[in-house]
Amino acid sequence: MIRSFKSLLLLACFGWIISSTSCQKSGKENEKATEAVQSNETEPKAEPSGTATAKPFDVSTLPVSTHPLEAFPFFSLPKGLAEQNKPVQRSFDKLFFALNGVMTPLEGKVWKSYIVTQPGSTEEWSLPYFEKSYDDAITKVGGVKVFDGEITSAEYERYHNQAPYLGEDGSIGYTEENIKVYVIRRVDGGDIYIQLSGNSASGKLNILQKEAFKQTITLLKADQIQSQLAEKGKAVLYINFDVDKATLKPEGQEAVKEIEKVLNSDKGLKLSIEGHTDDTGNADHNKKLSEDRAKTVLQALVASGTNPSRLKAVGYGAQKPLVPNDSEEHKAKNRRVELVKM
Repeated sequence: MIRSFKSLLLLACFGWIISSTSCQKSGKENEKATEAVQSNETEPKAEPSGTATAKPFDVSTLPVSTHPLEAFPFFSLPKGLAEQNKPVQRSFDKLFFALNGVMTPLEGKVWKSYIVTQPGSTEEWSLPYFEKSYDDAITKVGGVKVFDGEITSAEYERYHNQAPYLGEDGSIGYTEENIKVYVIRRVDGGDIYIQLSGNSASGKLNILQKEAFKQTITLLKADQIQSQLAEKGKAVLYINFDVDKATLKPEGQEAVKEIEKVLNSDKGLKLSIEGHTDDTGNADHNKKLSEDRAKTVLQALVASGTNPSRLKAVGYGAQKPLVPNDSEEHKAKNRRVELVKM
C-alpha cells in the first residue's frame, strides 16, 4: 500500500516537471515569435530602383558621339505618333533630369511635349513602341541610357519646389513613373539629355541641349538712369552680385559708379535702393538677401562720399516680380535693384 502511494507520488512529480519544462519552452518560443514579428514590423522597406543614394553622375565617363545630327530637337516623332499640344520650346530654361535617381538641374535649350497617337489613327497607343523607337534612334547616334527607374518620394519632396514648370505639358519627374534618361555626349560640350516616360495612354518626352546662359541685359549708364528717374520716378538696374550673396562682382561695382555719377549731378536727389529676387528657394531667405544687397549698394555709395541721409535700403525678395517666374529668362529679369525717387 505504502509502495503504491510512493509510486503514484513519483509519477505525479515527474508529470509536473515535464509540464513545467514544456510551459517554459512554450513561453520562450512565444517570446521568440513575438520578437520576430516586431523585427519584421520595424525592418526598413527597400527603396525602389533609382534612389538618391546612387553614386554621383559623371558625364565625362561616357563616350563622345561625333555622329551628325539634325537641327534641335534632333529627332522626328515615331511614325503614327504626334504631339498632343503645341510643344514647350525655349531657347534657354532649366530642367531637372533623373541622373542616377537624383533630379539634377540642367540649363540650355529645351523641348518637351506629351506624345499620343495621331488623331484619326486606327492604331492604339503602344508604350513599348514609343520607348523602343527612341532607344534605337538615340543609341544609333552614340547616345547612352544612364537611368531607368523611379525617383523616391523623398527625392520628389527635395526638388519639386525648385521646378516651377511641373504641371506644364510633357513635364517629367514625379513619383511612381518610370523614367528613362539618355545622354549624347558631344565634342563641343553641347551635350544632349533626353528623358522619356509613359503609361497605357500616352508618353512624355523632354530634350535639352546644354548651353551657357547668354546675358542680354546691359549696364545702364548715368544718363539712362537719370532719364528713367525723370520719366518714371524709378530706374531698374541689373547689378551683378555673387550667387546667393550680397557681395558685388566687378561689373556690379561699375554699376554703383554710374549711380554715384547721378547722385553727384543732382545734390538734391534722394533715392530708395530696393532689392528684388526671383522666387527660387525660401521666401524669408530671399527677402533678407534682397535687403542685404540693397544695403551693399547703399554702403558702397556712402563709402564714395554720398551723404547717407540721401539714401534708404529696402528688400522685397520675390514679392514684386516684373514678369512671372516661369523660366530662367524671366527669373533673370526679376533679379534686380530699383532706384526709386524719394
